[in-house]
Amino acid sequence: MREDAMNWNREKSPAGHSAGQGQQGQQGQWITPYFRAYSGRFALYLILGTLTILAASMLMFTSGFLISKSSLQPYNILLVYVPIVGIRAFGIGRAVIHYVERLVGHDAVLRILSKMRVRLYNILEPQALFIRSRYRAGDILGVLADDIEQLQNVYIRTVFPSLVAVIIYGIAVIALGQFDWLFALLVAGYIFILVAVLPYISLMLTRRTNAEVKRERNGLYQKLTDAVMGIGDWVVSGRPAEFLESYEHDEDVVARKERKLRAWARWRSLIGQLVVGIAVLSMIYWSGGQAAAGQIDPVLIAAFVLVVFPLADAFLPLSEAIERTPQYQESLRRLDRITQPALVRSMDTVVDGTHAELALHQQRVAAVLAAAQAMDVHLELQGVSFAYEAERNTQKEREQKVAQTAERAKENGREQKNHNQKVAQTAAEGILYSVRDVSLNLPQGKRVMVIGRSGAGKSTLLKLIQGAISPVEGSVLINGVPAAHLGDDISKVISVLNQSPHLFDTTVANNIRLGRQSATEEELGLAVQQAQLDGLIATLPAGLDTPMRETGQRFSGGERQRVALARILLQDAPVLVLDEPTVGLDPRTERELLSTIFRSTEGKTLVWVTHHLVGAEMMDEIVFMEHGEILMRGTHEELLAREPRYRSLYALDRPEDIGQICTVATIEDESC
Repeated sequence: MREDAMNWNREKSPAGHSAGQGQQGQQGQWITPYFRAYSGRFALYLILGTLTILAASMLMFTSGFLISKSSLQPYNILLVYVPIVGIRAFGIGRAVIHYVERLVGHDAVLRILSKMRVRLYNILEPQALFIRSRYRAGDILGVLADDIEQLQNVYIRTVFPSLVAVIIYGIAVIALGQFDWLFALLVAGYIFILVAVLPYISLMLTRRTNAEVKRERNGLYQKLTDAVMGIGDWVVSGRPAEFLESYEHDEDVVARKERKLRAWARWRSLIGQLVVGIAVLSMIYWSGGQAAAGQIDPVLIAAFVLVVFPLADAFLPLSEAIERTPQYQESLRRLDRITQPALVRSMDTVVDGTHAELALHQQRVAAVLAAAQAMDVHLELQGVSFAYEAERNTQKEREQKVAQTAERAKENGREQKNHNQKVAQTAAEGILYSVRDVSLNLPQGKRVMVIGRSGAGKSTLLKLIQGAISPVEGSVLINGVPAAHLGDDISKVISVLNQSPHLFDTTVANNIRLGRQSATEEELGLAVQQAQLDGLIATLPAGLDTPMRETGQRFSGGERQRVALARILLQDAPVLVLDEPTVGLDPRTERELLSTIFRSTEGKTLVWVTHHLVGAEMMDEIVFMEHGEILMRGTHEELLAREPRYRSLYALDRPEDIGQICTVATIEDESC
């Protein structure tokens, strides 16, 4: 699927396209390819749109002629019979042509909208494993519900009305020039105000406000989805009214700006109508003069005047159409941001390279997957740093961070010059790095514990290892291949057991088979046995076919974690990431689950993120993180021997082992 998406993007991109071509070039990939794909329908739509305006103009022209001619009481009814037939023909023709125009236009636009949605899905689907870590739910909702819908208006409300108006502009000026070129130039000036000057002024006055409205409405999507996901907490805390008040306040901010836009729209409409009014008065004056001079028949005065109105209908909407372009640009920027994630950006040289480069990349990925099947994976982090773009520190926060780090270094009784220099450098840059200059070497079978307080960068480190995000500095390599390049194949290399794995409302067997759908009954039974679920399964009324109920409500927390463990054991990936899987479990259940995990994952690489030091003695290496950096590292015994802070933490977490701590600690250590 991922290769299909890559190939789709490659086919739709113009030759030579690369990431360096800039934002505008990327945005064009959501608009211009469909002009070529539907050029026939669009050409027909353009012709029909032009004919609609011409039919309306001829209807009014003929009506004006007929009214004037009838007022002179013609001596023969046949003199007005032809105009009557013309009015019927143009009236019916206008309605029919307009209907077919709308039919053709909307058919093309809805086809394009369908392809856009499929394209967006093909881009997002390969990132399904990491989509929650890359984007907020409100961003995805905004793109799916609003931004894609906005793009259909680019064609039907902006591009083609503008092209029709330009064509009608030329036809009107040329037609009027057959009678008087000087007056035709004057009318051309009036029309130029409507099709160019007024839209430009309108765009300049509303560009910023339109962009702000679009961004703030997207912010409402984010706030709403965040509130919906946390609605239980709002209700339990007795604060739903507070949320509604906050949300309505944000809506009022958007509404005020939209009212400002509507106020300008009224002024813009008034200005446009004044220009049309002046054009009508000029037409009356000119046609009267032409009739007095004998250049035209007096019955044509009303015809020339009335034809102004349908022509004005073609020109007046242009200001609103051009005014919408900032909203389209904002939607395109959001689409580019969503559909060009770190994964795609990191692969630009592969996707846009030659067939040989693409084949080489596929060979390297295939080699990694073969090594994963052989349980021979080498995971390496080389000087990895990562910072979220939106995160900035104030000067006060930077100073506090440096002071706190220096104080902690003093308390530890160690000179941490390098550490302090890095923190000071980070503070000076004004960037809050979630992970800074982290290096890890994990050959197959190594077990590493990552500890640290909340916000130390542990979760971000796991996302980097899984390829969910790409480092801004350094590299995360799996057998020499960047982790982000593996895409959804990363699940064949790395499996994850987190704090609250989702269990579906289906049978126990189906939940476990999620790890590998093709697993045999024997493999399923082995995974159940390794996770020590066989005793539990024996007590269930239907064994493995017992329904788990929604989110696994039938089972306790420890039992749910064992089902999730059986799932990843069936997945049989060579690298296992444990993201605090024992949070919320009682100490006895925690120890039993950890014992099962360590026993059943023998030979696998283990990266265990935790706040507790239970099981630390079973790790090959312990990494302590603070402010995104590795503050200390080593085996359990090494850290007990040389790090007073680690001894203190271990004493707090494992008070029953205080004797072991004091055996390896110095007699002066306060923890003893």
